[in-house]
Amino acid sequence: MTVHDILSALPVKCVAGKEASGAIVLGGYASDLLSNVMGQAKAGSVWVTMQGHKNIVAVASLAGLSAIVIAGGSKPDADTLAKAESENIALLITDLPVFEFVGQLYALGVKGR
Repeated sequence: MTVHDILSALPVKCVAGKEASGAIVLGGYASDLLSNVMGQAKAGSVWVTMQGHKNIVAVASLAGLSAIVIAGGSKPDADTLAKAESENIALLITDLPVFEFVGQLYALGVKGR
């Protein structure tokens, strides 16, 4: 599965890093604690969070994640959008609550790793 497949199947929109939408998704992870994501998320995962600041892009890049989904109607700030473009990380947004979006990801076949 790719980030593009998630974009096609779920109510989510890519707001930065569109060139990275072909990235392979090997699993998923959900957390708002950056240190937790750095220590626990596996490379190739899509990360679901409510955080919108630019540090999420640095964490995703460091951990080798395929994409970030900002859920719950939260919006990334301008610095985050610019950082996602420069780091070539797909940055997606959804109005769905984290719990509901993760459930839809799981139903689509994206499992925790």
